[in-house]
Amino acid sequence: MPTISMFFGIIIRMYYAPKEHNPAHIHVYYQESSAVFNVFDCEMEEGSLPTKQQRLVIAWMEIHKEELLADWELCQNGEKPFKIDPLK
Repeated sequence: MPTISMFFGIIIRMYYAPKEHNPAHIHVYYQESSAVFNVFDCEMEEGSLPTKQQRLVIAWMEIHKEELLADWELCQNGEKPFKIDPLK
């Protein structure tokens, strides 16, 4: 599963098809926590993250939503996604 971005100790990854399923989502890892976020509404679907890191991920997703959707399409076609700039 490729890492598409990293910032402030947060790792953002996206799986390739055929293992992945809709709706479009990302996997987020921070220390011992992990979560899955829906790309369309930027909401956490499962798992847990500390509140501060959850807010950072949501802000990053809102800024990069179009890039995330483009990466999702690549992954669904079995292609490697592009890296996305970290939150600064």
